[in-house]
Amino acid sequence: MTANETSHPAAPIERRFVEANGLRFEVDYCSSQQGDGKTLALCLHGFPEHSYSWRHQLPMLAAEGYEAWAPNLRGYGNSSRPEGIDAYSLEVLMDDVGALIDASGCEQTVLIAHDWGAVIAWFFAMRKIRPLQKLIICNVPHPAAAAENLGWAQLKKSWYILFFQIPWLPEKLLGANKARGVGDMIKKSSSNPERFDDEVIDVYSSNAAQPGALTAMCNYYRGLLRGGGMKRQKQLGYPLIDVPTLMVWGEEDVALTKESTYGTDKYVTELTIRYLPRVSHWVQQDAPEQVNAMMAAFLADSPVPQLQWQPTLVAPA
Repeated sequence: MTANETSHPAAPIERRFVEANGLRFEVDYCSSQQGDGKTLALCLHGFPEHSYSWRHQLPMLAAEGYEAWAPNLRGYGNSSRPEGIDAYSLEVLMDDVGALIDASGCEQTVLIAHDWGAVIAWFFAMRKIRPLQKLIICNVPHPAAAAENLGWAQLKKSWYILFFQIPWLPEKLLGANKARGVGDMIKKSSSNPERFDDEVIDVYSSNAAQPGALTAMCNYYRGLLRGGGMKRQKQLGYPLIDVPTLMVWGEEDVALTKESTYGTDKYVTELTIRYLPRVSHWVQQDAPEQVNAMMAAFLADSPVPQLQWQPTLVAPA
């Protein structure tokens, strides 16, 4: 635990391995500190991250009475790392989430997701793979809204998706110098780099430097385009999501425009959006106090604060 982390002393983050969908998942978790713990708060990380990206949220969720899990998705951390593009199709990734929910033994589920995890979460909610009580999305637009708002500004930001379609070259470049550039990229594109000290960067770089990890991570993007995942999902259509949904959006996103969120209310019947100015794509790590307040209010059926601020700076460790 670094000086940059927010924690709840009664809810330490622990780790276990969970068998689900024929794979072994490494899961960071905090057990419920009040209530009966029968509701799972399942947090899905993004690219090129790790379950560690939820270190600020897991203790808060446990303190609110949830069984809080943050798995390393397939290919990440010490979770199973199957080979081949088809092993990272959207359909398989959704099945992973459903199997993790089943493995938890909880009676209800709140799904919380960022970046690639949020791509999975949007489709998981649309396809009703498992019942959800609430959905929280961090810095990834609804796919239909994103398509409607796809302009030149977003195309320029999305260049890396096409780059990742190339075999082996992305892995070679990202993996240079023990993948140090992966952690550095997260810090440099954050709006509050003081929160990303060397220990934090090392978690992300070490994760990416594991044998086969970068290929697995890039295969999410390859499965989406080359594997036809997005085309298949588009053909199925975008049915209304009737789960109460909160979108938390850092406006200084290096990869996604704010405009990509416009019109989301056409696809979600009960939508709350909160924009955070001067906060980056890594929203729940850049501004954890503010994001946690928004999440906790939404989960408690209280008014979600409309906050306009500069993130609280922390001193380097």
